[in-house]
Amino acid sequence: MFRKLVISVLIIAVLAGTIAGWQFFTSNTAFSEKSKYLYIRTGHATWPEVMKTLRDSNLINSPAAFDLLATKLEVPQKLKAGRYELKKGMSLMDIARMLRNGRQAPVKLIITKFRTKEQLAGFLGRKMEIDSADVVAYYTDSLQPYGFDSNTVMAMLYPNTYSYFWNASVGDVFEKFRTEYKRVWTDERRNQARKLGLTPIQAYTLASIVEEETQNLEEKDTIASVYLNRLNKGMRLQADPTIKFAMKDFTLKRIYLKYLQVESPYNTYMNKGLPPGPICTPSLQTLDAVLQQPQTNYLYFVAKSDFSGRHVYTETYDQHLKVAKEFQQALDIEQQKRAALDSAANLK
Repeated sequence: MFRKLVISVLIIAVLAGTIAGWQFFTSNTAFSEKSKYLYIRTGHATWPEVMKTLRDSNLINSPAAFDLLATKLEVPQKLKAGRYELKKGMSLMDIARMLRNGRQAPVKLIITKFRTKEQLAGFLGRKMEIDSADVVAYYTDSLQPYGFDSNTVMAMLYPNTYSYFWNASVGDVFEKFRTEYKRVWTDERRNQARKLGLTPIQAYTLASIVEEETQNLEEKDTIASVYLNRLNKGMRLQADPTIKFAMKDFTLKRIYLKYLQVESPYNTYMNKGLPPGPICTPSLQTLDAVLQQPQTNYLYFVAKSDFSGRHVYTETYDQHLKVAKEFQQALDIEQQKRAALDSAANLK
């Protein structure tokens, strides 16, 4: 009888161990998605908080078993803040080892087109642990050693995909931006800018205006030549995109005379020279179009009246007025047609 009892206890123990092992080494994720992320904030890397997140977010099926396993593997003592990817089908052992070894999932920041430094700060605040307010403060306090300030900070930013740990510091983020800046500004590009009488930041600022003027790559170098000719003659740039930037209204389709009175250092109708900094992040193609612009005598350009998106270039103000009048007349007719169509649609 005693022997049978011992055997029964041993069988139960083996079964319990098998069940526990099954929990530890087989799939234990509780979600159907391909993966989910566990975020452990800096200063909050305590085991009770992590366990609460795992339970509340329903990330794993067996929180109690995971707590036991992680404690045995000393995960709580080695826990680090970060962003951890839990892939569907991971075992408790996989998750415990990932946390113990601090194997974070990197965040990929895809930098394309930004218009304002506030937009960039908000983007970083959404993608990273850093606060957008800390990014704005960084603009003011920490850029001088790099040769930038709060107006020119966007000139450090070039389109690319940047990889970071989620809890990287603001300084770490901008250090990679600076590395890319140095990679882009080769000796060849610096020499091209120098021949035009521009610094890299000035060339970038001019490229940002051209970027906003047209999407037609074939015309960007000619438009750049117009603006450079105006700069060299001491004329105002009178660039419509700078008015949109000054007003912080990028939905404007037509720049009326009243808009030209906006008080801003970015208003190139009132102020001579380039604005204090870029008005967007241009593509490398646009930057190279600026650096490789042809020599022209053009001082003016206006959109073609056929609304093709292309432009007519002129050397004198009288020529410009004639072409501009044709475009305005065509635009007025187009707007009248649209108003008539809208009115007819409302009557149906």
